[in-house]
Amino acid sequence: MGPPAPGGASPSRRLNPVSPVFPPAPERNPPVSHPPASPDRVTPADLLSAVEAVVRDEADLIANTANIAALLFEALPTLNWAGFYFLRDGQLVLGPFQGRIACTRIAMGRGVCGTAAAQRRTIVVPDVHLFPGHIACDAASESEIVVPIVAGETLVGVLDIDSPVKNRFSPADQSLLEGVVALLVRTLPA
Repeated sequence: MGPPAPGGASPSRRLNPVSPVFPPAPERNPPVSHPPASPDRVTPADLLSAVEAVVRDEADLIANTANIAALLFEALPTLNWAGFYFLRDGQLVLGPFQGRIACTRIAMGRGVCGTAAAQRRTIVVPDVHLFPGHIACDAASESEIVVPIVAGETLVGVLDIDSPVKNRFSPADQSLLEGVVALLVRTLPA
């Protein structure tokens, strides 16, 4: 049956660091409201343990961000996009992601991603339609959270998560995703 699951998860919630196993992803169509926590949802501790296991012995940024995007997309409910943009020649360029086709390049300071990157701070947007200059890559998106990836003094890019549900992202989600980015940053060259 294998080693015990990280974080003491029950066998049905086992997170294999090479191939994380989660229950089937929730319906990707916009639900009426954000579903309440349930025992079969992945806990933040389990998710952080899975991310840490995935990146522990891998230094390649593309490999790590591809696995993290897949992990987040499958583990977190009511998402329609999870992925990364990297800073290249003064603009954000699309990296690994899960979800629908996305905007390929985003100018610094433009939209939620460009603003979070320029300000080097996490931005949580409860209703993307009220965010000045929001870039609608997917018309189904209703809320968004963007976490900058900063290594030392260097802006590497951003983690961008979208949901088809307004007010989807809580302070706990922000803390979790900032923890995910911190684990990723530890894999980057000094």
